[in-house]
Amino acid sequence: MDRLSVRADYEVRLPGGRLLKTTPVFDTYWRFASERQEMFMRRVLGTTPPWTEDPILSVHRFTNAYRASDRVSQYLIRHVIYEGSQKAEEVFFRTMLFKLFNKIETWESLSAKFGALRWKDFSFDAYAKVLDGLLEEGARVYSAAYIMPSPAFGSPRKHRNHLRLIEHMMADGAPKKLAKAGSLRGAFELLRGYPSLGDFLAFQFAIDINYSELTDFSEMEFVVAGPGARDGISKCFKDVAGLSEAEIIQVMAERASDEFERLGMKFQSLWGRNLQLIDCQNVFCEVSKYARVAHPEIEGESGRTRIKQKYTPRAAPIPQWYPPKWSLKIDVPAHPPQVQPCTAPRRRGVQPEEEMARP
Repeated sequence: MDRLSVRADYEVRLPGGRLLKTTPVFDTYWRFASERQEMFMRRVLGTTPPWTEDPILSVHRFTNAYRASDRVSQYLIRHVIYEGSQKAEEVFFRTMLFKLFNKIETWESLSAKFGALRWKDFSFDAYAKVLDGLLEEGARVYSAAYIMPSPAFGSPRKHRNHLRLIEHMMADGAPKKLAKAGSLRGAFELLRGYPSLGDFLAFQFAIDINYSELTDFSEMEFVVAGPGARDGISKCFKDVAGLSEAEIIQVMAERASDEFERLGMKFQSLWGRNLQLIDCQNVFCEVSKYARVAHPEIEGESGRTRIKQKYTPRAAPIPQWYPPKWSLKIDVPAHPPQVQPCTAPRRRGVQPEEEMARP
């Protein structure tokens, strides 16, 4: 990416005459999204590293342009959602158990102790004891990706309160309520009503559940901007013409093709799937970090000046698994790496008992 070629005076004219006034970070947003997706595709296709010549991307760690392509999301889709019973309550239980900690190692520690993790076999005391033991050994049970507030269920240990939260949601019939939700916003509002789940977490969890067959909503329907995305928006625009963060993200998703063309870039979509609202939200968050180095003169809202996480390339390509309802037609070499969507029955709502074979 050549950030020296960005134009600081570019304006986005919207229907009705509104003008969005941009900063140089606006063009960097599109260049970042394009190059980050190129890196992803090079890795999936088995190209040996380095996968980019960008000096910032080659040193620092950033998520993918598409949220579902990230390592933790891929693990969630393949090993949590689509392995095991497809009954609504079991899919919901597994998804929330995984996402409240959002750490693969925590899930695998529980799996090593109990085998298949199922609501019908759940024991608060047994699960809590395993997590207690991990902490006593000095392990971390939570990912650093999200700030996870502790729900008030009476324990001084956050992980125990989160296990109680799962019990509370299950007792409240959350899986069946979600299956009957009429929209992504409705699913978000339902989750937002549970203890400690603020706007950002409730939206992220609604997207995670929507990877399953429990719900089936368009990712272009609704979005909630997290703190990082709000910071990215503040760096990309000098004037948003009174639009909300969600409206700005909508504008970005709708204008993506035009902006890539304007900058002379041919964006590699996710095998035909365009950037969705959740992806554009994520790119704002990542470009907020990228701009700390690329555009240090543009401060944004957070005031942060460094990118903490360093990038270490892993040469082995990762098989990609996506919700079958997306119907992605993945075109990659047949021998290694294996890249294919997972296969599961295309149904919605409360499912009969059905065990999915591990691929």
